[in-house]
Amino acid sequence: MIRTRRTGSFILGSLVLAALLAGCTGFGGDVSLPANAPRVIGPDRDRDHVRLVRAFGGEGRAPQLQQLLTDVTNRLVMATDRPDEAFQVTILNSPAVNAFALPNGRLYVTRGLLALANDTSEVAAVLSHEIAHVTLRHASQRSELQARSALIERVAENVLNDAEEAATAQSQSRSTLASFSRAQELEADQTGVKVLARAGFDPFGAPRFLTSLGRSGTSSDNQTGDRLASHPSTNDRVSRALQAARRTELADAGETGRLAYLTALEGLSYGDDPADGVVKGRRFVHSRLGVAFEAPEGFSLENTSQAVLGSSADGERRLLFDAADTPEGQSLEDVLRSTWTDTIEPGTLTPGMVNGLPVVTALSNGKEWTFRLSAVRIGSTTYRLIMATRGNRGDLEAIFQQTLNSVRQVQPDEAKRIRPLKLQVVTAQRGDTAQILAARMPIDRPLERFLLLNVLDRNAPLKVGERYKIVVE
Repeated sequence: MIRTRRTGSFILGSLVLAALLAGCTGFGGDVSLPANAPRVIGPDRDRDHVRLVRAFGGEGRAPQLQQLLTDVTNRLVMATDRPDEAFQVTILNSPAVNAFALPNGRLYVTRGLLALANDTSEVAAVLSHEIAHVTLRHASQRSELQARSALIERVAENVLNDAEEAATAQSQSRSTLASFSRAQELEADQTGVKVLARAGFDPFGAPRFLTSLGRSGTSSDNQTGDRLASHPSTNDRVSRALQAARRTELADAGETGRLAYLTALEGLSYGDDPADGVVKGRRFVHSRLGVAFEAPEGFSLENTSQAVLGSSADGERRLLFDAADTPEGQSLEDVLRSTWTDTIEPGTLTPGMVNGLPVVTALSNGKEWTFRLSAVRIGSTTYRLIMATRGNRGDLEAIFQQTLNSVRQVQPDEAKRIRPLKLQVVTAQRGDTAQILAARMPIDRPLERFLLLNVLDRNAPLKVGERYKIVVE
């Protein structure tokens, strides 16, 4: 979470930003340059690359894994029909399951996606699919897309201030910016499997990973599992990828590279980066900034680079929590006036105290949404908690007060106890079960996540001597 001073129906605006930049769930996404963009990686594209990386939490630091991905990428490129083209892969420091490619040869995979993969051939399948989108020139066929630089500029500035306009833009962005057509997705799948086999990898890595991707899409852990309507169904992709794998010459002899991949994966950060705050269920704790709060029952939280966003399952109730960039000495009343561009209802600015912290609250009525606003000061930093309901729902005041009352300062001793989570690869011993290994994971719903990470059914026995991924501090 970083400081920001842009608001004005900011909850919806921030959700649009998240949708525009994180819409390429799984593998098969693209955020495109103009069709006539040069096919080289160079300084002219560095600015857009830097902005995209920043939007996804920065670059992931995993030297051994980065080297493996680079080697895999080079091997795949040599097996394509365009071996002279340049590609470069970047690990994004995001827990979301996401991968995409730019037409200039930039490939991106999140550490959330890398955590989901279980061998080298699976992550090679992701990269091969993304490379296929580029070599097949899919982006140049999508004339409806805006120029990349203009899109990033618009997203970065987050200028949407009207709730209705924001909702419309969010819907449009999902249908026109976040994904390829069904035909292009399936074509990239087929081409990707062929290249995967030509490069000597197990072609069944593609359907295996697609299966994991489908499971993550139905998991409550997956914050970006909302598959876009223009994507083929996961079951259809798995079926077609299986058929393509069976048609390859390496149907029974491809390299999986499981040991090499799990070795490189060891120690990879898992979940939220503690430097940017940690979401645990409905709780958010930021050790460095020293602040915490808890969302109402039924809300899910997402920690983005700009703010913590929350939403009820039906999307009718939402929240935003962020740090406001304010002049020194500015009153909390003026913070709300200066950072909320919509009308604040007269007479609703009310000072008070929450857990020993000064706070000011207010009310703002939009055309479709009703907002409860607050500014809380901890030391020299001012935080905003903004909650909204569609229409004038009667429960807004109750859930707002409940959440506001949970905002508190995190003491140094508590902050020291917040340690980063990482992946550890363990070898199953005699008597080990999924429940036993999952019990070692200090996270919410440990068994569910253990099964998801290792592509296991709930009652499946573990194999003695087999390696499995667990999450540890």
